[in-house]
Amino acid sequence: MKIREQVTGARCQVPGTGARRPYRVTCHVSRVTGFTMVEIAISLAIIGLALVAILGVLPLGINVQRDNREETLIDQDATVFIANIGQGARGLDDLTNYVYEITNSWTLYNPDGSTNKSGGNDYTYTNFSIALSYPPIGSRLTNGANIIGLLSTPEYTDDNGAPSPNLIYGGYSNHIVAYVRSLSGPASEKPPQDNAVVLGGSFGYKIICNNTPVAMDTNVFNLATNAPALIYAQQLTANLHELRLTFLWPLLPSGNTGYGRHTFATTVAGQMVRTNDNGQLLYFFQPQSFTNAP
Repeated sequence: MKIREQVTGARCQVPGTGARRPYRVTCHVSRVTGFTMVEIAISLAIIGLALVAILGVLPLGINVQRDNREETLIDQDATVFIANIGQGARGLDDLTNYVYEITNSWTLYNPDGSTNKSGGNDYTYTNFSIALSYPPIGSRLTNGANIIGLLSTPEYTDDNGAPSPNLIYGGYSNHIVAYVRSLSGPASEKPPQDNAVVLGGSFGYKIICNNTPVAMDTNVFNLATNAPALIYAQQLTANLHELRLTFLWPLLPSGNTGYGRHTFATTVAGQMVRTNDNGQLLYFFQPQSFTNAP
């Protein structure tokens, strides 16, 4: 870097006199700076390293923001589903705009633990399909009661579809899965939005619904009919259930899900009732109603 310094103390000839008169002339010269090519190259290298570091952090920040947003939506929606399933809600027809498919992959077990048969039922807003006539008739997801009633299906039911505490005497094992578009999120994705492209790009997730009776020592179910331990176990399993919802997200176009996973669990006290609306077996919690075991 070159710097031109201030110049002082010069002797000058005075024109026309032929004499030299000493006097001091001060020249004020501005400080001029400049950079060499080497200095510019080093500066660019430093700036380039800083930009590379910044660009490397940006994707990480965007991913963290997306994950936080998705977890917030899941937490908000989980509160809605846990509360309404646990209370046996039968309104909520607005759920038909978000829950667009429910499946039940079931297996019928013999008392000895061997498999009798298995199949899968599928329910949508426009159609339903029933495998091997279990249950004999199905209902479409045209109202909130059908949706809540299917999501509340017990994990264990007997040959007639009644809730069962276990599979010691045989019965059905049900695996309920719901496919949902987020209830929360941007207003542009909510009804009356009917653009298939917008709906297809909205945030969706899968819910695995487990409605199981409270865990008990299954040995007591082999006791005599009038055994106090058996009576207590029957009353407890009939009036106390664990409701567990596992959310998997995001739902991809292929039907698979990403790495997001949260499980929400609560205990619901009260009787579970079964209805037979249009031939479809639906189940609802009755938190204020309790029953005595036979």
